[in-house]
Parts: sequence; structure tokens; C-alpha cells
Amino acid sequence: MPHILFGRSKELEIEIKEYLDLVNQGSLTFKRDLSRYIKKNFELFEESLTDIKEIENNADEHQKDIKYKLYKYMLIPESRADVLGIIEEIDTITDLAKEVIYEISIEKPFIPEELENEFLELVENSTEAVDMLVKVVRAFFEEISQVNDYVNKVHFFEHQADKNEERLKRKIFSEQFEKIDIAHKLQLRYFIEEIAALSDQAESVSEDVSVAAIKRRI
Repeated sequence: MPHILFGRSKELEIEIKEYLDLVNQGSLTFKRDLSRYIKKNFELFEESLTDIKEIENNADEHQKDIKYKLYKYMLIPESRADVLGIIEEIDTITDLAKEVIYEISIEKPFIPEELENEFLELVENSTEAVDMLVKVVRAFFEEISQVNDYVNKVHFFEHQADKNEERLKRKIFSEQFEKIDIAHKLQLRYFIEEIAALSDQAESVSEDVSVAAIKRRI
């Protein structure tokens, strides 16, 4: 991690790396848990329910420590706000992942078998966008020339998730599923939008990192 940003603070460097590891774990856990639910492995889904909450709690603790260390160690005050903003925005992704998992556990939406593969594809693309965002942020700190390459990958997966989202919603409200009542359709639409929201947030944060990277180069 470049000393120009953090001076001699190995503590801050380690804290941010550990925080990004937790964001990555949150994405993997979200993907695992939703895959279990979509495939009707409800017992396994409920058994692992607290995993995402633990990750979110740990991420929150790291975020607090990072804020403190940013003000204690950061060498360039102008960059402090950018780094703090990036960390806070990423945190919303882990929060959202936890909320979606817990809401599904509470509401228990029934996902028709004919839609399982498309739901799995939406989850895959949305979490891939988050995974690419983590690489964007790591590159911002470690190899700034690679930031735009990873930002483009975030855009790709977000776009794929958008297409999955639209395709699923069109199917649900088509004649093929006319026997499903409107309340069930609206419930499914809500969860489709919430799953896709992870990729939307990943794209938004990646664009902010891209701007911050440009500012660092000037």
C-alpha cells in the first residue's frame, strides 16, 4: 500500500485489508445462503443464518477502527475524505446482504422451480459485481493503474444482473405464471430487486473509487 497515503501506518494497511476480506466473505456467504434457499435446502439455509450477521458485525467494528486510524495516521488530509467515503459506501453492501437474507428467512417466499436457474444467475452476477468492487478498492490502495480494468468488470456484471432482473420480472408477470396471485408476484419482484441492488451499489461505489483514483493521479 503506497506510503504517500498512509505514511508509516502498517496498522491502517492491515485494517483495510481485513475489512475488504470481510466484504468478500459477506458476498460469498450471501451467494451460498441464497443458493441454498433457491434450491429448497431450507434447513441448511436456516442453520447458517447467523453467519452473515457475524460478518456484518465484524465489518462494522473494522469500519470504526479504520475511521479512527484514518485521522491518526493518514498523511494526506485531502485523500482522507475519499477513503472514508469509499469505506462507508462499501459497508452498505454488507448491510444490504444481511437484510436480504434475514427478510427471506422471515417471509419465506416460494420460488417456482421454473425460475430457480434464473434466480441463481441473478445471485451469481450480483455477487460477482461485489467481488470485482473489492478488487477495485484493493487496486486503489495497491496498484492504482488497475482500477479502471476492475471498474469495467463491475459494470459488466451489474449490466448482466440488470438483464437477469428484467427477464425475471417479465416472466413472473407473464401469462406463464398467471396462476400465481398478485401478492406472491409482488413479493418475488421485491426480492429480485433487492438481490440486484447489491450490484447497483457495487457499481456506484466503483465509480466513486474511479474518481478518487483520478484525483490521486493529478
